[in-house]
Amino acid sequence: MSASLPASNYRELFLWLLGRRRRFRVTGPSMLPLLRPGEEVLVQAIAKDSQGPQAGEIVIARHPDQPGLRLIKRVKAVDGGLYFLQGDNDRESTDSRSFGAVPWEQILGKVTSRFP
Repeated sequence: MSASLPASNYRELFLWLLGRRRRFRVTGPSMLPLLRPGEEVLVQAIAKDSQGPQAGEIVIARHPDQPGLRLIKRVKAVDGGLYFLQGDNDRESTDSRSFGAVPWEQILGKVTSRFP
């Protein structure tokens, strides 16, 4: 599933300036061809009292075995409070196929657009 990701518009950039969006730099090839290493995206934090990410959305999550490592992956499935995350580039992605589904607490935010 290689859906498109919109470029940042004025609203997204304004929200970034207000601190409501964070920048995240892609470091690996797991989201190719959609996102290349070195590209940046804007991320919206997910309020814990809101509905979580849905299948098909791209998220930033903590690696379950390496808490200091941040991952960018697509939500493939949601089962209760567990999220099955997978990169678009199956051959080059370390994801839920190797470390299992991750709980809600590991999800840091939802990717909203490319930066800038």
